[in-house]
Amino acid sequence: MARTPEQHLAEIRRHLGTRPTTTMGLIDAARYQATAAQDVVAEFASPRFDNSQMDGYALSVLQVGATPGQFRVGPTIPAGTDPDYVYPNGITNAIVPIMTGAKLPRGTAGIVPIEDCQPAFFSEEGAFIQVPVMQPGQFMRTTGSDIQAGDVVVKAGTRVTPAVVATLASQGCGGLEVYRPGRIVTVTGGAEIGVNGAAAIPDANEPMLEALAHRYGIDVVSHVRTDDDPARLKSDLENIVAEYAPDAIVTSGGISHGKYEVVRQVLERSGWFGHVDQQPGGPQGLSTIAHTPVISLPGNPISTLVSFRLFVAPVLGHAPKPFEAKLTEGRRGLLDRDQFLRGRLIHDSGSVLAAPVGGTESHLISQAVPADCLIRIPQTATIPSGGRVEVYPL
Repeated sequence: MARTPEQHLAEIRRHLGTRPTTTMGLIDAARYQATAAQDVVAEFASPRFDNSQMDGYALSVLQVGATPGQFRVGPTIPAGTDPDYVYPNGITNAIVPIMTGAKLPRGTAGIVPIEDCQPAFFSEEGAFIQVPVMQPGQFMRTTGSDIQAGDVVVKAGTRVTPAVVATLASQGCGGLEVYRPGRIVTVTGGAEIGVNGAAAIPDANEPMLEALAHRYGIDVVSHVRTDDDPARLKSDLENIVAEYAPDAIVTSGGISHGKYEVVRQVLERSGWFGHVDQQPGGPQGLSTIAHTPVISLPGNPISTLVSFRLFVAPVLGHAPKPFEAKLTEGRRGLLDRDQFLRGRLIHDSGSVLAAPVGGTESHLISQAVPADCLIRIPQTATIPSGGRVEVYPL
């Protein structure tokens, strides 16, 4: 019985279970775009103290009330200097030259940027400068205005982005608990793949799978090249599992109904091999060898690419969620399966458009070079130009 793409994805999730968690350094977590496994709570407020948003002068309440006017310049407070050492009694008679990020002296009521003063550069201590009219509280970063101690700053399930890294680094965190990136062994080949001869075919799928895994935050720990010998493949897979203990094996090709479908011959008894109602990528498989899940994808390059994006990336790594866009040209769906066209996203006047690129045949890999998404055309649907479709970012 054929499955829908959603049913097959759900079966893969069930078959693989929940990935284990691990502690990763912030940079590694960002490199893999790992997902936080638990909430992270702030230990400190941010900012940790009132500080200046600008290079300029700090003024007291009385001084702010006296603007515009001339004021005498006091000692400077650089960033990193405790203002109590320089102004133990807070701001008194002189205004305070202060740098961006510097802790505010006690009694600060506002900051005037240096470029708004006359002269528009820092004067020597004791000089007089002209300050324009200013409002109380301007250009002050107050304690906790971004984060309060005890706030949840990163929720479980959040992807680790550069902003997450900066937020956690500001809390003094060097790492966090994440779901461990998936570890896979890839399997490609056939007797005709990657060998010499007039009828030989270069192995494009092995490097493509590695590149796809890298894009979606998955580790490829090893690779197996098949020939047409089932006994050898079975032995190779068992040995590779014993050596690397991957989370899953991802195969490409060898799962249809031909005479030399070696992957299916080895694994069919331990799982499901059938069709998913989609084009490209109809033939699919899900099985087990040596207690390790095996996700089997069809072998034509486009079918492999589409299937990896739909069924491997969301389970073992990360993949952007699909969203709706407007189709740039009308399309009619197939009678018996959903179609996943290669497409290009166009941002136009606040709208997101999806433009199909290249042909629909599953061997036309070069025509997918401009694509940055998959466009889903439901079976039997007729979608006009401007109609809404679901797109899957690549």
